[in-house]
Amino acid sequence: MPLPVQPPETDLFVPLPAPGEAMDPYTVHTHYFGFAVPQAELGCFIYLRYQPAFPLSQGGVNIFRGMNNDSVLDAEHVDYRITMPWPTVEGSLIRTDNGLEIEFPVPGEVALVRYASPDKAVRFTIEQRAVTPLLARGHIMPGEEDHHDPARATGGIEQFLHCTGELELRGERFDIDCMAVRDRSWLQVRREDPGGARRTPPLGWTPMYFGPDLALNAVSIEAPDTAPRWAGIYDVPDGTPTSFYAWLVRDGEPRRIAEVRRDVLDYHPTMYAATRQRLEITDAAGERYSFTGEAIAMSAIPAWPNVVFHDSVYRWTDEQGRVTHCTYQEIWFDEYQRAMKARLT
Repeated sequence: MPLPVQPPETDLFVPLPAPGEAMDPYTVHTHYFGFAVPQAELGCFIYLRYQPAFPLSQGGVNIFRGMNNDSVLDAEHVDYRITMPWPTVEGSLIRTDNGLEIEFPVPGEVALVRYASPDKAVRFTIEQRAVTPLLARGHIMPGEEDHHDPARATGGIEQFLHCTGELELRGERFDIDCMAVRDRSWLQVRREDPGGARRTPPLGWTPMYFGPDLALNAVSIEAPDTAPRWAGIYDVPDGTPTSFYAWLVRDGEPRRIAEVRRDVLDYHPTMYAATRQRLEITDAAGERYSFTGEAIAMSAIPAWPNVVFHDSVYRWTDEQGRVTHCTYQEIWFDEYQRAMKARLT
């Protein structure tokens, strides 16, 4: 079965309730972008979360360097606002109250993202050009689908892009030239109760792009046979899928991923997120792949309530020795955090 794709116009699909229409207050739309400057061990997390029932929004920019960003404010620059007015949407341009602009001159193919801090000391302009289709994505968090309104057409996408531009960071200038991933969701209901919609071990998001011949992403837990730190905290019966959403583009052909095995080899001593890991996958055509990855930058991120969330820049190596850099994101809930704090401090 081929992987479904979304139409380009979904890039600008951020519906508000019609007059007199009731909408679940936990309904969200999102846009995520990011970029990396690997030689500077620097990453950037860009997120906009729309809350149409109110209508309000939250989001902004987190720029981080190195591996010692345990607290959100340890990052190089943070401007993430929990409550903002509904963004201004004018044609193909979306503008927030904290200076973030997202523009789609060619929806589905080209995105421009701009930001300037209030004091203008931090600013960037990036252009992202698509190198993979707008692959359709449902929810990410297990159990989240139980809250969705069956009368509404929920959806989402993931896509790799070639990202170029320039960053000014309080007197330092960085050229940006990387392969980045973006995603978005619309009309999804995220209650974000403590513990999550369904108890689950930490989830890792592992996008990587090696070239036109190979790009992939998977949301997965550490495999139960790898002695994961979550063992003894969560019960994962034999045969339980370890991946909740996974895809691959092989020589231009989108494929489903049939099996994911993620083995974390090292963890951050105080943030607890994976700093070195191995990913083994098998696609729907039976082809097998193996990758090793190591974090070169990592930071706590404020974007999701009631969770621990880290973004990082990972250096991935495939079986041929090719190297690529991309975000790696990891998320878990309070039960796991308490266990790690008790065990490791």
